[in-house]
Amino acid sequence: MPPLYDLTVHEAHALLRRREVSSVELTRAVLERVRQVEPLLNAYITVTADLALRQAQEADERIARGEMTPLTGIPMQIKDVIVTKGVRSTAGSRMLEDFIPIYDATVVEGLRAQGAVLVGKGNMDEFAMGSSTENSAYGPTRNPWDPERVPGGSSGGSAAAVAAGECLFALGSDTGGSVRQPAALCGITGLKPTYGLVSRYGLIAFASSLDQIGPMTRDAEDCALVLNAIAGHDPRDSTSLPIRPPDYTRALVADVRGLRLGLPREYFGEGIQPEVEAAVREAARLLEGLGAHVEECSLPMTRYALAVYYILAPSECSANLARYDGVKYGYSFPEARTIWEAMEKTRQYGFGAEVKRRIMLGTYALSAGYYDAYYLKAQKVRTLIRREFEEAFRRYDALLTPTSPTVAFRLGEKTADPVAMYKSDVCTIPVNIAGLPAIAIPCGFAQGLPIGLQVIAPPLGEEVLLRIAYTYQQATPWHLRRPPL
Repeated sequence: MPPLYDLTVHEAHALLRRREVSSVELTRAVLERVRQVEPLLNAYITVTADLALRQAQEADERIARGEMTPLTGIPMQIKDVIVTKGVRSTAGSRMLEDFIPIYDATVVEGLRAQGAVLVGKGNMDEFAMGSSTENSAYGPTRNPWDPERVPGGSSGGSAAAVAAGECLFALGSDTGGSVRQPAALCGITGLKPTYGLVSRYGLIAFASSLDQIGPMTRDAEDCALVLNAIAGHDPRDSTSLPIRPPDYTRALVADVRGLRLGLPREYFGEGIQPEVEAAVREAARLLEGLGAHVEECSLPMTRYALAVYYILAPSECSANLARYDGVKYGYSFPEARTIWEAMEKTRQYGFGAEVKRRIMLGTYALSAGYYDAYYLKAQKVRTLIRREFEEAFRRYDALLTPTSPTVAFRLGEKTADPVAMYKSDVCTIPVNIAGLPAIAIPCGFAQGLPIGLQVIAPPLGEEVLLRIAYTYQQATPWHLRRPPL
C-alpha cells in the first residue's frame, strides 16, 4: 500500500469505511508530510494542525456511528481566498494579514457538513492575481516536481499540496485559469465548474463575473466526489444557478464511444511548447482510439480573449478592491494625519505590486472618456466569444486543448515581464469569459515536468467532462505518477 498521504480520496474512503485506518491516523500522516516538505514548498499560509486533529477525532466518531459520507475524515486544504470561520484568511495579501472571518464560505459549510478535515489554508497569488504564486505576500510556492520552478497560479499552493501529499484534495478558485493551469503544472486534476454552479458566497472577490470555486484532486473520481459536496443553489449568492445538480459520480463511466470532440487549431499556435502540443494531440488520438470522433475546428475569436480579460478582470478588481480603505477591516496605516492619507497609505503598503498594477489598469479602463473605448468594447467582444463557443457546441460534445502553453517555468523567469506572465493563461481564459466548465488532467511529461490536457464542455456539461477525464485516466498512467520528493 502507498503511504497514507499518497492516497486518493476514494482510496482513503474505502480504508476508513473498512476501519483499516482511522481519520486521526490519516490526518497525522498528512500533517507529518506537511512538516517534512513544507519548508521546501511553502504551499500553506496557515496550517491548522490542532483543528485538523479535533475534526479527525469527530470524523472517527461519525464513522463509528455509521454516519459516513465520501469525504468524512479526509484531510483537505482550502485556498486562502475562501473564508473559514475562526481561521485566518489572508487572500495572500498583507492587507488581510490578521483577518479572521466570523463565518464559513458556503463551500466550506458543505465540506464540513460531510466531515472533511481542514489541514490549513493554501498559499496563492495575492487576491488571486497571478499565474505562478510568486505574487504572494507570504513567499512563493515551489513546484514539487522541481523546486526551482513555479507551481502555476493563482492556486499554486493548492496544486502543490495535492501533488506532494500535503492534503488529499483542495479547493481553489478560477478567474482566468487559476485551478486548471496550476493543476496542469503540478500533474493533478483540476475542474473549473460552470459559472454559478458553485456558490461564491465567502469567496474574497477578484472579478465577480469570472470567479468560480473548483476542486483540485488526484483524479477525476475524486473531482466528482468533491463537486457533489460543493455544487448547488445558494440564495446568498445572487449569481448562483437555481438548479439541483446531479450525482456527478454517475458520470464516471469509462466509455467515450460516439462523443464528438473538437480540436480548435487556434490553441496550437505560436507560443505552444512543441512537447505540449505533441502530448495533447496524442491524448486526442487515444480518445479517438477509444471510440470518440475527433476533428480539427476553428475558434477565431480566441485570439482576442487575452485582451478582453485584461480589461474586464482589472475593471472588476478595481471596483471590488475599493473596499480595502483601512476603516472597516484589514490592514490600516496607523500614522496618517487625514482620512485621505490613511486610505492612500493603507493601499500603498497593504497591496503588492501586481494588485496595484491591475487596480490602475481597471480604473483607467473605467474612467470617463475611456469606458466606451475599453470596457464597453471588451464586453461586446466577450459576447462574440461566448456565441462562438455556443456555435461550436452545436457540433461537438467537448473541445480538447492544452491547459498551459508550456510546462512549469523557472521561478523569477517571467516576473519582470507582466505580458509574458499573462500569456501563461492564454488557453484557459476563454473558458472564464464564456462561463463554461473545463477540466485539466495530466496527459504526459516533458523535461520531467507534467503536461495538462484541457477538456471544455458547454454550460452545465460537467458530466461529459468527468466522463472523458475518467475514461482517459482509466487508459493512461499519467495521473498515478508522484513527484520524487
